This record gives sequence, C-alpha cells and structure tokens, in this order.
Amino acid sequence: MSGGVDSSVSAALLKEAGFDVTGVFIKVWQPDFIECRATEDRLDAMRVAAQLGIPFLTLDLEKEYKEEVVEYMIAEYKKGRTPNPDVMCNRAVKFGGFYDFAMKEGADFVATGHYARKVEANGKVQLYAGKDQNKDQSYFLWTLTQEKLAHTLFPVGNIEKPQVRELARKYGLFTAEKKDSQGICFLGKVSMKDFLKHYIESKKGDVLNEAGEVIGYHDGSWFFTIGERHGFTINKKGTNDLPYYVIAKNIEDNTITVANHSETPEVSGQREITLLTTNWISGAPIIGKSYKARIRYRQPLFECEVTKFDPTSVTVVFTTPQPTLAPGQSLVLYNGEECLGGGVLE
Repeated sequence: MSGGVDSSVSAALLKEAGFDVTGVFIKVWQPDFIECRATEDRLDAMRVAAQLGIPFLTLDLEKEYKEEVVEYMIAEYKKGRTPNPDVMCNRAVKFGGFYDFAMKEGADFVATGHYARKVEANGKVQLYAGKDQNKDQSYFLWTLTQEKLAHTLFPVGNIEKPQVRELARKYGLFTAEKKDSQGICFLGKVSMKDFLKHYIESKKGDVLNEAGEVIGYHDGSWFFTIGERHGFTINKKGTNDLPYYVIAKNIEDNTITVANHSETPEVSGQREITLLTTNWISGAPIIGKSYKARIRYRQPLFECEVTKFDPTSVTVVFTTPQPTLAPGQSLVLYNGEECLGGGVLE
C-alpha cells in the first residue's frame, strides 16, 4: 500500500471478496535533496488500513532500492544508455524484496494497484494490458515470471480509473481524492536530469546538426536520450525554426546531434534492433509472427516481428523505421492485449 488511491481500492476490493488482507508500505531510499513524501504517504496508507480494519506493516527495502534501482540507473546513464527505473523498481522491489518477504511470511498472493490483468489459459498464467488503456501499466511488468505472476493479484486491472475513484468514495477511503504520484518510481516529481546532476558531473559540450556543424551547446551528453527536445541551447536560429530533437549522442566526445524531425521523419530510424536481458512470461515469441511493441510507457504500439531468437538475445524488425530508439530502453512485445515480455535494447 503506497498511500495512493489505486492500492487503497485494491485492498478494499480484496477484503470485500473475502481475502485475509495485510497492508504493507514499502520504505525505500530517498536522497536528501528531494522533499521526502514517504512519511506522509505511509500515514495515508496507515489511515486506509485502519479504515478497512486490516493489519499494517512497514517493509524496509532501502538497500534493495538504492543498489538495484538507483545505482543501476546512474551507472547506465554514465555509459550513455537510457534505463527505465520503473521496470527495475518492479523487478527488484515490488516483485523482488516485497514478493520474497510476503512468500516467506506465508502469503498466498501479493497484490498491487497496477493497471494490468492476469489471465489463466492453457495451463499457464498470462499478463494482459489493463482495461483502462490510458492507465495500462503492463509495460513496466515485462520482467514477471510464471511463478510470480501466478501468486500476484491486480484488483483494479479490470477497472477504469474514474471507477476506481468512485469505489474509493463508496468505501469512504481517505485517499479517494488524492492526486496520482508523478516522476521517477518512488522518488516523486523530480526530473531525471535534475536527479542525475547530483551524481554525474556536468560538462559543457557541443550541439551538432546533421552536417556536423556546431549550432549550440549542452551540459553533458549523458543527460540526454534519443528523441528528447529540451535541455540544450541552440545558438544558430532562424526566424521559422522548427523544434530540434536529439537523434544521436557521442559520450566520448561529449556531443549530441539534433535534427528537425518534422522535416526528416525517418532520420536515424532503425528497422532492426537486438534485445538483451530478455524475459518471456508465458512462452517465447514465434519467429516470423507479427506482433506489436512499445519502447516507452503510453507510446502507441507499432508493428514488428521477431526474426531471430536464442536464450541470450532476440532480434526484432519493425514494419516502419523507429527514429527514437535508445540503448538501455525496455522494448515490450504484445500479442493483442497479452504482454508477452520483452528485453533491453542493446
């Protein structure tokens, strides 16, 4: 229970369904330069647990979060890669330390407020997108295994967000009108660049155009991801300039290259990528079969197919070139509404 409305309603629905529910607030590491909301969120979660009449525990996973999420994220950015901290948070914290704790304590299931669904078919457990397409969080759960998914419940996965708030009001929950959290997983509303600047030194570098000409400057190529359009300064401007987007970066030379995507829509577009560190939830994808994929949360799905598969890597070919792929991102495959799994871009 995070202190938000989704996990609050999840607990209420489970209790109403007859489950023996225990609320658990996960305590994670937070840097001293970010306003700490953990105390307030924990109090909100505790109030909801009291309203529901269920036991309440606090689980300290500061070490796991610091080592497996934060330090991993910083190390990846230093290499010029673009990791997804929410994916790592789910793997290491919610379905890592929390899941292990719950199973050790004798729980039959863990439950979360994720907008995702679990479907049992053909002797396997499958992960499906949440009913609310605007809130679907299956993208962040591609690292789940059969064992962990089998012991997981998503009580709000079949419900749309407005209905979740209506249920919170019906149950009289303290969190019914609480705003959704934003930003990096657990850290709150802080920009990635502002966070990283406390751990990675800023260093002025050149902004280049496609011809290799210097047209501006930035404060460190490692802070940028492919497709980004903010955070750098353009000196050579015209009266009708279109927005510039990062299409490439060179960590060794500390440069970024930008272009006007609206004029060159397929600039730096890739048709083929390799995935490493893959995980397939209910079975490996079929070579040659058409799938849908996304590389960012809430990004529209695009068509692709798997052309090569082995235990350590997977090759994916897109129907149309993808211009904003960045090493370190998570690519997640879908077969209809089923989330098959995914991997990390090489």
